[in-house]
Amino acid sequence: MSNSVFRFATVQGQAIHWFLRRNCSVTPAQLGWLYASLCAVSLGIGTFFWFQGAVMILPFAWLEVLAVGAAFFAYARHAADREHILLQGGRLVVELENAGHLERAEFNRDWVRVEPAADDRSLIEVSGQGRRVSVGRYLRPELRPMLAQELRRALREA
Repeated sequence: MSNSVFRFATVQGQAIHWFLRRNCSVTPAQLGWLYASLCAVSLGIGTFFWFQGAVMILPFAWLEVLAVGAAFFAYARHAADREHILLQGGRLVVELENAGHLERAEFNRDWVRVEPAADDRSLIEVSGQGRRVSVGRYLRPELRPMLAQELRRALREA
């Protein structure tokens, strides 16, 4: 199969990969530098006013830095979330990574069903041999039917 028939997949030798990732505009490293600069500015201003006699500014600066740090931490935990679907030989492997937790499901290619979980715009349910995995959460809902069709075609033709 050539790569031109796939919109979402990458063909590498005999394997077909689908990499679906969260759309993050800022990487965790960039976020760390942004947070460090925010800390330096906020705490610098707070320290300046503390030396001027406004002693309540510094505790609020610390509170601000901690609150923003908690929000940035929550964002960074999910920045690397992804779905990886691999079709190779007689097996389909689905890996879901969410906040560092990896879930893996392996299916026999001949026994896999690919269908929408509820309607055409819902997540795609991959099922077989008593297991179910939902994929497509990092695609816009209107693109999910195309991914499901592509998966079905690859399973049929591989």
